[in-house]
Amino acid sequence: MRKIATLFLIGLLVVGVGVFAAEKKVVNVMHGWPGEQAPVFQMIVDAFEAQNPDIDVQVEIVGRDRPAILATRLAGGNPPDLTPHPWIGLMKEWADAGQIVNLKGLVDTADINPALVPIGEYEDGLYGLFIFPNVKSLVWYNPKVFAAEGYEIPTTWYELLALNEQILADGGMPLSIGLESGAASGWPGTDWIEDIMLRTAGADVYDKWVAHEIAWTDPRVKKAFEIFGNLFDDGYVLGGPIGALTTNFGDAPDALFTTPPTAYMHKQATFIAGFINDHFDGLVAGEDYNVFVLPTITPQATPDGSVPLLVSGDVVTVFNNRPEVIKFAQFLTSETAANIWSSELGELSAYVGASADDFANPITRKAQGMLLNASVSRFDGSDLMPGAIGAGAFWSGVLDYISGVSLDTVLETIEAAAKDAY
Repeated sequence: MRKIATLFLIGLLVVGVGVFAAEKKVVNVMHGWPGEQAPVFQMIVDAFEAQNPDIDVQVEIVGRDRPAILATRLAGGNPPDLTPHPWIGLMKEWADAGQIVNLKGLVDTADINPALVPIGEYEDGLYGLFIFPNVKSLVWYNPKVFAAEGYEIPTTWYELLALNEQILADGGMPLSIGLESGAASGWPGTDWIEDIMLRTAGADVYDKWVAHEIAWTDPRVKKAFEIFGNLFDDGYVLGGPIGALTTNFGDAPDALFTTPPTAYMHKQATFIAGFINDHFDGLVAGEDYNVFVLPTITPQATPDGSVPLLVSGDVVTVFNNRPEVIKFAQFLTSETAANIWSSELGELSAYVGASADDFANPITRKAQGMLLNASVSRFDGSDLMPGAIGAGAFWSGVLDYISGVSLDTVLETIEAAAKDAY
């Protein structure tokens, strides 16, 4: 009898465990962060699960072709519960199609810097919660190498070009550019062109360009492409067009840290620090690598004399409205999540209480100060554009242009696609 009773109790325990496991709620999140960012995001997930043991957050990591994967999943009716992403233009398309959740009234945005909240707003709704910002207008360099060579930080575009010439004369190569990114290849070039547009045409024209209120064939747009193309024509880029087209964006800064350096500068957003640290052990921010802001080009573009700032970042978009999904989305805006991301990666914070003084990393401190104090700043243009342009024709147009296709042909092709997309 005791044996039967024992088996009966074991059976009850097994059933009980099964019931408990079945009651655990699941949240599916898809992201595309590579390198050091993926394990840090998992730390955020772990912190959430520690506070919410009844919720299991399952993470799916995909590459830069995430827009295409999401489109397929949406068409098949099986999207992830949520995804952090930078594509505001796509977010608006999803909202128009009724494919994402209006978070207005479901979440509290009190923990998000008020200046960043509107980026996720659309048509009187809230479809994206801004979480992890980046400053894109940065040029990375090795201070020790610059000091050894006697190179000074340029404060104008013409000083930058003069530095390029000096590096060439010394037998070096000024710039490393990587345009390869799988299905998303070309996007690093769009960042260059957006920064150049802000520095030549100004913020007002930039806004009109992003909204397609001026054509892609407009002389001001053409000028921005030409200035970018001149970097290749003048021999300033490591490997020339072929080198840029075949170098992955995450590998491009490696050239700064070879002995001797195979290139001396690399333009990229704050997130590239994660790749640098992932590829090279023991480098110290501020000593072994540092940044300066991409200089002004046309002073008239910013009459107040300031340097324009191009910024980007990830917003959380929710596809399925369930309490556990909303709870995790809310957690991603929290001080806890922001602090994990910033402290582990040396990246910026969207948390409302964050200040530059909070960061021990000198580069993060500098970039956070830029973000908070910029008098002229604009969000990444390609991320604001409709997906067919910002994550399509613009990316491929950059690749075609650098490959040698006529600029007029490139711009006419993008303009034709834009007429359909807007």
